[in-house]
Amino acid sequence: MYVVRCLLAYQGVSLIKKLLPKAIKLKLKRHVERLNVVLIRLFASNGFLSSFYYTFFSSQFYREHKAVLQGRLAYRQSLKAIGQSCVLLRRNIHRLEKGLIMQPRREVFAEAYIAETVACYADALSSNELCAQERKWATDVLSQFFQLTGNSPVLDRARQRFLAVAQVSDGESVPYAHQQLPQAPLSYDAIVQLFKRRRSVRWYQDKPVDMALIRQAANAASLAPSACNRQPYRFYVTLDAAKATELAECAMGTAGFAQNLPALVAIVGDLSAYPAERDRHVIYIDASLAAMQFMLACETLGLSTCPINWPDIESREQLLAKKLGLAYHERTVMLMAVGYADAQGGIPFSQKKTDTLLIKEVN
Repeated sequence: MYVVRCLLAYQGVSLIKKLLPKAIKLKLKRHVERLNVVLIRLFASNGFLSSFYYTFFSSQFYREHKAVLQGRLAYRQSLKAIGQSCVLLRRNIHRLEKGLIMQPRREVFAEAYIAETVACYADALSSNELCAQERKWATDVLSQFFQLTGNSPVLDRARQRFLAVAQVSDGESVPYAHQQLPQAPLSYDAIVQLFKRRRSVRWYQDKPVDMALIRQAANAASLAPSACNRQPYRFYVTLDAAKATELAECAMGTAGFAQNLPALVAIVGDLSAYPAERDRHVIYIDASLAAMQFMLACETLGLSTCPINWPDIESREQLLAKKLGLAYHERTVMLMAVGYADAQGGIPFSQKKTDTLLIKEVN
């Protein structure tokens, strides 16, 4: 009934907008805005009243609520039918890695989740679908964990089960010392020059983009940090100019330049990576970290990019989800134009804030 009332109210407002003169519409709009401010002041005072407001006066968080619950269900399902990647296995293997590098390392740790981890590892091996890299990483870290940790009833049972199913591996995909990291070939000045080079480009040459370059950039983006290494995002790519325009027009703010985009990437977060609501924002954090590295990698490959803001508007969410074939628990984080820049195309100056405005020292 709530949805029906909203639809009727929306239709009524649309009819009024068509019939009323512009001056009266502007006046009504100002009155509605004032009323909204009064409501917000009333309901923003505590959590209960805020929830009441978003239950009865606004449906702005409707999609997020449903998407989070759908994601939790999909998470449970993913443990029953493990595919090429398993979020629980990725999370727990990373937790083991953090325990292995702890200073000082405890002789016994991970008792709360090691049985779950080994069971998930065994299920993943049984599925025969887990990708080779993830399987090797899990095998190597678990092998090192059981070699270096001491004994306890919980660890001993998990160790026996692991040894019964473990595959042979070279043990290379394990934690390592900081001194083994590759040297950084770029100076501060050089990396800042790359940052200055990466601008949001809206005007492109009529030249096709090679998918091999997109794959290179995506591999570079995958090196971005991710909470418990779950990497809950995917890159939906179209190299068809007409399709790129069609997708870009789903967002706001692309009027005037959407028609000249040679390629477009939709960066989509996956809420099925989490069993609880507390992590619902991680898809935006992790995807954004990866998106920045993707854009910088593109710049080094001769490609320019433009991140396109994705508004949380239900009608547009539905439209893009249908075009991309997204499940409800998959949420678009941003769209990104990709292509070869038109040398004569304009670039906004976009004055950036300095450290004076950005840094707040805490003592």
